[in-house]
Parts: sequence; C-alpha cells; structure tokens
Amino acid sequence: MHIAYLTPEYPHKKISNAGGMGTSIKNLVEALAAIGHKTSVFVYGQKEDGVFEEANITFHLIAQKTYRLGGFYFYRKHLERYIKDNSKGIDVLEAPDWTGITAFMNLKTPLVIRFHGSDTYFCHIENRPQKWKNRFFEKNAVKKASAFIAPTHYAGEVSMRLFDLPLDRLKVIHYGLQLENFQNNQPENYIPYTLLNIGTLIRKKGVFQLIEIFNKLVELEPKSSLIFIGGDSGDVLTGATSTWELMKRKMTANAAARISYLGKIPYDDVQAQMKKAHVCVFPSLAETLGMVTIESMALKKAVVNTNIGWAQDLIDHGVDGFMHHPDHTDVYVATLQHLFKDQELVKKIGQAARVKIEARFDINKIVGQNLEYYKSVCSQ
Repeated sequence: MHIAYLTPEYPHKKISNAGGMGTSIKNLVEALAAIGHKTSVFVYGQKEDGVFEEANITFHLIAQKTYRLGGFYFYRKHLERYIKDNSKGIDVLEAPDWTGITAFMNLKTPLVIRFHGSDTYFCHIENRPQKWKNRFFEKNAVKKASAFIAPTHYAGEVSMRLFDLPLDRLKVIHYGLQLENFQNNQPENYIPYTLLNIGTLIRKKGVFQLIEIFNKLVELEPKSSLIFIGGDSGDVLTGATSTWELMKRKMTANAAARISYLGKIPYDDVQAQMKKAHVCVFPSLAETLGMVTIESMALKKAVVNTNIGWAQDLIDHGVDGFMHHPDHTDVYVATLQHLFKDQELVKKIGQAARVKIEARFDINKIVGQNLEYYKSVCSQ
C-alpha cells in the first residue's frame, strides 16, 4: 500500500515541530516502510516548503502561509490543493483531529481521522469552554472522514460521542513503540528517592497536583527529589505566560529546594533521566494515551499514573504500575513512600510493565492492525 499522513509535527532534524503525536506517527511510518509499504508524510505549518525522501518515506514540508483575511479557510484549501497534486498512487490518507485541519477539504483519497486529541475532547475532559470556531472546524473535519482510529477505548468513545458519530466506525489501535530503542539492562540502577515527570508544563498535565503531592512527600521523605522535563507554556486559567512561574509559587521552601526543572532536552537525555529515576509520576488530567507512560514502562520503570479513562488501557493497578486520581494527593504520597521503601516491589512492577508493553504496544505487532484497517477502509 501507499499510505499518507497529514500532520503538524514529526521528529526529524529538518522539521520544526515534534511531540507525542509526531512520535506515534513516526513509529508507525517507519514500521510500515520497514516491511515494504510506501509512505508519504505531509507536514504543514513549516518555515519553508521542501520535499525529500528517506528509507521509502517521502516527506513534504508545507510552509505556513499568512492571509489578510480568512487564513483558517484559505490555508486549508492550499493544503488540499497540495495534497491533490501529490497524491498519485496514495491509497489512504490519515489526518489528526486537532483543530480540524481537514475541514473544508474535498479529497478523493479515503480519509481516516485518528483521535490524537481534539480541542473538543480536551475542553470536555477539562470542563472548560471551547471557542465556537474550533468546534466548528473539528466538527466539519470529522464529517469528511471515512473511518476513525483512537489510541485508547476511552479517547475513542468520548470523541465519537462528542462528534455524534456511530461507534461502529471506530477502531481502537494503541500507539506503538520501537522496542529496540527502549532497552534498560540494569533497571536496578537508579537514584533512590528521585521522581521524574515528563511533558509540557501545562495545567492539564496535573503539574499543580504534582507540586502538592511533592510538598507533602518531602516532609515525610526529606531525601526525595523531583525533576520536570518539558517546555514551559502559558496558563489558560490565569492568562499567565509561564506555568513554571505559577508552579514555583505553589512550592513550599523545602519542596523548592528539591525540585529541578530541566526544560526541553534532547531525547537521548530524556531516556537517560528515565533510567535514573526511582519512580516516574504522571498525574495527568487530560490525555488520549500518554506516550511517556508507555515509554517509561518499556524501560522497566515503576510508574504512578492517573486513573482517568484512557489509563485503563495502559496499566493494571498494582500489577504493572499504579493509578490514582490526580486530586487524591495523599494516596499518591502513600504509594510513592511504599515504592521508596520496597526495592523488590519496584523491580517487580518494572518487569511486569515491560511485559505489558511487549504484549500490547510493540509497533511490529501494531503495524499489522493498522494495515488491516486501512485495507478495510479502501475496500468500502
């Protein structure tokens, strides 16, 4: 098959944006190419236009354009024309739900929408108002799709309900990891009492709950330390330009002395930090899956995760990780204390986590599920 992807991000040195969604696409694209399928990746919102090919993958970089009026419409039509002009031989096109980028497009190629997380979804999860135009664009985009994929049952079912779509058009396929890139041969070598959180500093990631958790934990376990990795961002609730500055105001003096913020760092360095952490902590309030959770589990780390919806596809509580509601800070503290004091439990949880990832999130297995679904869409 020849499969194409439309995306605003992709991890590559020639591409300006990369995040969890882009990583999940990259893992799938490379797995498809490795077994002989041709793939095209249309990356919009770039600094300049460009086309290049690597390992049976053709990359189309599409520059962001500005318009005096109606840019939301005219840029989408520009993307539509570009895709049509470069879609010869493409069997199916996949696009994300975020911002409804395929709204107003009339494409001849079958369109699959993957629910990486729309603005509609996140506004619903976070119980905050949504701009009418975002809702309009996303609603228009999903109506154009032939089929839908979600990384977890929760994300898929909630998204389908929010967009008034029939569940029989949904397929749940987890994100996959290239497990050869996630090896930890000495999981017992970690820095005791060290917690790690990875992700953009934003309210929906539960960063304020994590500060409250650590404020309590450090009083009980003074050797504790907490490391944040990820870019800073503005805060939608207060309008502040820096969430990190808001977080600092919530820290006790003892906690502030034991918290480090590394900002954005190269991915190889992120993995090194994962391996050094005693426990990885992700009390997120809004995700569709959470790539850093499964990446940490693949590295045999003990993870204390959120327990909201999507996490049920990732962790069996007490078996291969732990799940608590982000607002239940005392329960988080108790679990972290337990893990700090029980090395055998940390080892057991980490080993079981790796087994779970190998069984459910190996991209070499998941690529076949995607192919089968794409073929079913093409045959409709």
